[in-house]
Amino acid sequence: MKSKSLLGNIGVQVVIAMIIGALVGFIMGESASVFAPLGTIFIHLIKMLVIPLVLVSIISGAASLGDSPSAGKIGIGTFGFFIVTSGIAVVLALVMGNLFQPGAGVDFTAHSSSDLMEVTKEHGALPGVMDTFIGMIPTNVFESLNGGNILQILVFSIFFGIALTKVKGDGAKPILAALNTVVDAFVWMINCVMIIAPIGVFGLMADSVGTFGFDALEVVFKLFAVFVAAILIYGFIFFPLVVQLFSRVSARQFISAMKKPQVMALSTASSMATLPVNMETCEEDLKVSKATTAFVLPLGATINMSGNAIYYGLVAMFFAQMYNVDLSMTAYAAIIFTSTLGAIGQAGVPGPSFLVVAVLLAAGIPIDGLPLLFALDRVFDMIRTALNITGDAACALIMDKYTEVEVKADSEHSLS
Repeated sequence: MKSKSLLGNIGVQVVIAMIIGALVGFIMGESASVFAPLGTIFIHLIKMLVIPLVLVSIISGAASLGDSPSAGKIGIGTFGFFIVTSGIAVVLALVMGNLFQPGAGVDFTAHSSSDLMEVTKEHGALPGVMDTFIGMIPTNVFESLNGGNILQILVFSIFFGIALTKVKGDGAKPILAALNTVVDAFVWMINCVMIIAPIGVFGLMADSVGTFGFDALEVVFKLFAVFVAAILIYGFIFFPLVVQLFSRVSARQFISAMKKPQVMALSTASSMATLPVNMETCEEDLKVSKATTAFVLPLGATINMSGNAIYYGLVAMFFAQMYNVDLSMTAYAAIIFTSTLGAIGQAGVPGPSFLVVAVLLAAGIPIDGLPLLFALDRVFDMIRTALNITGDAACALIMDKYTEVEVKADSEHSLS
């Protein structure tokens, strides 16, 4: 019975498919390319979902801020903390990606489809960073959706989501409810696509190993090693240092208290599942006020994804190196912007590999090799989640110190 449930796990199926695909590719050599269409179908299904998924999830995430139980200083401070720390996380990922070159050593250029390489060439021809920021503003959002311009879609989605929170009365409630329903529908569609993930991974692994040999797998483990190093730096140096400098709690006390929620996050790979444990730790062990905890941690479990931001940035560098894409300053700006906002839009979406597509497309990087990462996806997710909830707790500690007066006022108001 236990083996039956184990085989029914999509992660186990993907690992098995990857191993079988690698063996078939090794045995058949270049003739294993006959299985490539299986992977192509899977890639096309992912691309079919990613644009509308980004649109709806970002609008829903931005609109949810308007439903927060507190506003003003604590709301702005919390959201600002999440944006800044996610941005710094992407920069760290890019620095480590450039330093350790996880995708170097295998030339995948010939393995990418011609249309994606055209996107890369076009993007590389863009003149500068300022033009990128100007180009982020869509003149016609429907053209942006049709053309798959991720940056413009993100800007419009955030603007529209915030606008929904400013509508007077109950007029926006049906739209917000409809958005949540659409997000649920996309979750169902993604789950359907993931059913055929093992078949797609088999096809792409057989083709990749048949064409490039086992070197293709070695670089994935190199990426994983760099990813773990970046997570450790951020979780055990950056966040504790921020807590030491800007809260009443010492770095050592913070690291010690966070062990319990971090273990929970590693085992569940879910910020929401870890939320009760994280709230208990913040209130009882770190002495964060109940009002601050109740506001910051649920919001953080939804939109604070610095671990995801590191993953997006590193994966972008990884594939750029594998496909010999020379990233311009414009491309780096696109990666930082899209990774930061894409991490916030990750809420409620199972599996990060769908939104990482948005980051790759924004920088003009081919996505053909994405299924190579699926075998370690669950492990990536567990480690990312542990960092995400650590950032939530760090934010709660800092907000508790700098918004103490406002939190007390909110609490007294709610009691009266």
